[in-house]
Amino acid sequence: MPAALTLEEFLHAIPKAELHCHLLGTVRRETFTALARREKAPLADAEIEAFYTRGEKPVGVLRVLRALDAWLIKQPADLHRLAYEYLQDAAAHNVRYAEFFWNPTGTARESGIAYPQAQAALLAAIDDAERDFGITGRLVPSIDREATPAEALEMVQWVIAARDPRVPGIGIDYREVDRPPEMFAEAYAAARRAGLRTTAHAGEFGMPWTNVRTAVDLLQVDRIDHGYTIVDQPEFAARCAERGIVFTVVPTNSYYLRTLAPERWALDHPIRRMPGLGLRIHPNTDDPTLHHVNPTQAWHMMVKDFGFGLDDLRGFLQNGIDAAWMDDTDKATLRGAWGARFDELRAGLAANPRGST
Repeated sequence: MPAALTLEEFLHAIPKAELHCHLLGTVRRETFTALARREKAPLADAEIEAFYTRGEKPVGVLRVLRALDAWLIKQPADLHRLAYEYLQDAAAHNVRYAEFFWNPTGTARESGIAYPQAQAALLAAIDDAERDFGITGRLVPSIDREATPAEALEMVQWVIAARDPRVPGIGIDYREVDRPPEMFAEAYAAARRAGLRTTAHAGEFGMPWTNVRTAVDLLQVDRIDHGYTIVDQPEFAARCAERGIVFTVVPTNSYYLRTLAPERWALDHPIRRMPGLGLRIHPNTDDPTLHHVNPTQAWHMMVKDFGFGLDDLRGFLQNGIDAAWMDDTDKATLRGAWGARFDELRAGLAANPRGST
């Protein structure tokens, strides 16, 4: 008789979707170092080490992402390498389907790689990873909200001109402070007219719940990335719950680790409260190498830190499938197959954590 699974072994083995992960936040340290040395980037070894050191009050992630575009990514093959390595690492944790963000404006402006060449390299990596590791990858070009609305519209036009089914939609990322969603309404309208799916980072960095409302009502997004401050307005949360909007949450989100006391952060984090408002959530890594997290650990935090049980986790798994940008037939297939695999593995657990049934 096989040995019973530990919780961590169970969480590693379950099939997973990853819907909220930034390509430049996945870069392996050895890859970052190799690119820096090749380009003779103005970075000392100690600075590179600091980029990958996540203290008790983590800071500086956005600076790392900007450094990659500015100094290290110089040819399409670099993008291929980053995407292929990310998908390899995700597949090692039984991520079977991954939609990952990439910022084309920074790549074009800082790295000097035009959108068609960059997209081609990334899609080649997606195909290579599917062949080699059995993971399905999808590319989500993201608006740089620190750039101008005109640049955002330009980026959407690049995506439309190079339309490919492996690029099902767009997102928006980088610093939300002073860059509210309504600034980018024209770009989102153009994406919707072209039939692209949409998501948006909103309600992150402690920004008001009204940013989430704007993303839902004005930008008309299909899902929300982060969205934590929605807990401040239960009536609007109920409306999002009724519509079935999925929120891709990040257990390692830097803002709450910085601003909440160590003994309270997991108790007071909005993730803990969101399902109680009827909201559908799905856990993700965001920037795995920078956050020092992998997909298994992200799911483990949902139990260890936020107190969710196995029934909750099964629901989160289904939320990820429902929120994925794939056709309904594929979703139905995954719901059945992944649910059955979850239940099979659950039966082999050493004990049911949190008293779940």
